[in-house]
Amino acid sequence: MDDSIRKPQIVHTHRPHFMALHCQEFGGKNYEASMSHVDKFVKELLSSDAMKEYNRARVYLDENYKSQEHFTALGSFYFLHESLKNIYQFDFKAKKYKKVTGKEIYSDTLESTPMLEKEKFPQDYFPECKWSRKGFVRTRWCVADCAFDLVNIHLFHDASNLVAWETSPSVYSGIRHKALGYVLDRIIDQRFEKVSYFVFGDFNFRLDSKSVVETLCTKATMQTVRAADTNEVVKLIFRESDNDRKVMLQLEKKLFDYSHQEVFRDNNGTALLEFDKELSVFKDRLYELDISFPPSYPYSEDCSQGQQYMNTRCPAWCDRVLMSPSAKELILRSESEEKVVTYDHIGPSVCMGDHKPVFLAFRIAPGAGKPHAHVHKCCVVQ
Repeated sequence: MDDSIRKPQIVHTHRPHFMALHCQEFGGKNYEASMSHVDKFVKELLSSDAMKEYNRARVYLDENYKSQEHFTALGSFYFLHESLKNIYQFDFKAKKYKKVTGKEIYSDTLESTPMLEKEKFPQDYFPECKWSRKGFVRTRWCVADCAFDLVNIHLFHDASNLVAWETSPSVYSGIRHKALGYVLDRIIDQRFEKVSYFVFGDFNFRLDSKSVVETLCTKATMQTVRAADTNEVVKLIFRESDNDRKVMLQLEKKLFDYSHQEVFRDNNGTALLEFDKELSVFKDRLYELDISFPPSYPYSEDCSQGQQYMNTRCPAWCDRVLMSPSAKELILRSESEEKVVTYDHIGPSVCMGDHKPVFLAFRIAPGAGKPHAHVHKCCVVQ
C-alpha cells in the first residue's frame, strides 16, 4: 500500500460497495520534491473511469512535511458506491455520526479535522531515527447498522540487518510490539464506545532474522568482518562447508544477499511463515486470515524486475490487514452465506515500488451487525 497504486482490475473483479485504501509514505521517499504531484494524482483518481460509480469519497492526506512534530505521510482514501445508502461517519469531537455526502479532500494539517484521530509515535519509541514518520490515522464508519473503525498504520522498520540478527526476537520487534500495543489500547480506551476494528497498513513485521539465517545457512560456516578502526562488526559472510566454500549469504546493515532467492517465492514463501512471529504477541487482540501470497517487501524498484526482491532486507510480510475478534466474527458470519473472502496481494509481476499492496475483500451479510445495532444507533440522522 505504498508508492504506487494499481487497482482498477481489483475494483472491477470484486466490485466493492465500500472501498478503503490506506497508503504509507504518501508522496514517496522524496516527499519534499514530489508532494506537489499528490493533489493532481488524487483529483485524477477521483475522476477516473474506474471510480465513476463511487459518488461519495473522503480523502485524508497528511502532507504537512514541515511539521516535524506531527508529519506521518499517511494517506487514507474511502470510496462509497452509488448503490450504498445511508452511510455515516463518526465525528470524534461531537461524538456522533454524520451522514456522508459528496466528495471531500482533507490535506496538509489533519489535526483540525474532527472526522479522524491521528497520532505520530513519540520520538523516544525509536531514538535511532532522528525524524520518524511513523504513526496512525483512525476513522469510524457505520454501514448497514455495522459500526467499525478503520486504522491506517505505519510501524517502525529494522534499521540494521546486523542488529536484527543479534537477538531473537530482535530489538526492532520489541519496538513494533510497543507501538502496536499503544495503538490498540488507544482505539479501545474509554473515550468512545467500543466497536469492531480493522488495522491495515505497513506494520514492518519481519521474519525472526536469527532463526531464518540459521535455517537458510544450516550447513554454512560464518566469517565475521570488523571495521579496522572501531572493531565493530560490519559484515557477516556465510559459506557452504563444501561446494568450493561458495558464499550463501552476505549480511550487512542494509544488505541481505542470499544466493537462492527463489525460496521466498516458491509456494508463495509459505515455508518461511513459521518465522513470521510478531503477530503472535497479539493473538487475543488481532486476527488475520491465512496468508497465501509471497512476502510483500522489499521488491525491486526496477520497472523490468516486478517479481524480483532487492537484496537490502530479508523478504517479509510487512503489509497486512488485521482485525479485532468481533470484526473476524462479522466477516466469518457473512462468509457462511457465500464464500467471498479474498486476502491477497496486488500486481504480482508488476513493479509497484518496494512494497506490494495487500488487500482484503469481503461481504457483510445483511443483518450481520444487527446484534449490536441497538447500541450504535447509526441509522439515526444526527
